[in-house]
Amino acid sequence: MFRSKAAVVGTGFIGPVHIEALIRAGVQVQGALGTSLEKSQRTADLFGLKRAYRDLEEVLSDSEVDVVHLTSPNRFHFEQTIQCLDAGKHVLCEKPLAISSEESGELVRRANASHLLTAVNYNVRFYPICIEAAERVRRGDIGDVFHVSGSYVQDWLHKPTDFNWRVVSDEGGPLRALADIGTHWLDLIQSISMLDIHSVCADLQTVYPVRQRPLGITETFSSKVDRSEPTRVDVPIDTEDYGSVMLRFKSGARGVMHVSQVTAGHKNCIRWEIAGSKQSLAWNSQYPDELWVGHRDAPNQTVLRDPSLLSDKARWHTQYPGGHNEGFPDTFKQLFRSFYWTIENRDSTMNGGFAAYPTFADGHREIVLCEAILKSAREQRWIEL
Repeated sequence: MFRSKAAVVGTGFIGPVHIEALIRAGVQVQGALGTSLEKSQRTADLFGLKRAYRDLEEVLSDSEVDVVHLTSPNRFHFEQTIQCLDAGKHVLCEKPLAISSEESGELVRRANASHLLTAVNYNVRFYPICIEAAERVRRGDIGDVFHVSGSYVQDWLHKPTDFNWRVVSDEGGPLRALADIGTHWLDLIQSISMLDIHSVCADLQTVYPVRQRPLGITETFSSKVDRSEPTRVDVPIDTEDYGSVMLRFKSGARGVMHVSQVTAGHKNCIRWEIAGSKQSLAWNSQYPDELWVGHRDAPNQTVLRDPSLLSDKARWHTQYPGGHNEGFPDTFKQLFRSFYWTIENRDSTMNGGFAAYPTFADGHREIVLCEAILKSAREQRWIEL
């Protein structure tokens, strides 16, 4: 059980995911803040929390709260993070860290000056098999990386009647699919391959230039299960439903990826493949416990997520026996375990670095990358970071 206590700002789709994972990680959650006291209370009641906060000031004045998790819409991250740091609270922010690299760069500077600990929720890194893949790359098992490929596809915005604040640039920023899910893939592939992206060439597509917004608030993924027929209004859309990006890494390796939120049948599918001079590695989040290993002169392998078969680092982030799947909710728990371990030990290592987590610097890097992707798509040319 950790000593540090948390509060969660945001009660939409991802806020309760944070609360549930924090509890499972052994962190006491003091309370939650929604867009109304009613929503705060509903979430507090659901999880048995002590406090239903009225506003952020009430969160920050709570002396029991050591860490604030920000799961609010993107446009609030910058201001809320500054308020949390000024109040002396550690911060774990949902991605993207901010709307622009100017904002995220300022947050990195403020975090460094505060001596508080800060993190960005790139939770996909914490699938045990992805950690295992990173360890195999680090050990040199696959040799030199030739190229990488992959995708992140969903279908929750497949219809023109599917709507969420993320599709409007004033709410979520000028990039949507790439900023929302593409950054997870880009962060993941760089953390596994240990390669830095040098330049990008991107193409973006808005499948629905007009969407029908239901009157009222629509939470993430909720349109897929909403069977009512609300009154709708047309809203012009200037963010992408699909994007493809060619990549050049500083090492000389190449890559290509695509993202989509309109691919029917794929609810939340992340795929990557890394081709090396000795081996290839591949993974699909729909089969999260399997790592495919490709050989030229020997039979291919499928490595299963079993603690007895994994490296020490992957084993530290694995808490169930083989055959007992660990998936999406567990990645949050493992990230939070790493973050809170570091807060309480003031050490970013555990058994050789097992407690490392994505920092504000990582969040800033992804926003710089997104801005380069957007510029590339608009100018139809390669852009160097």
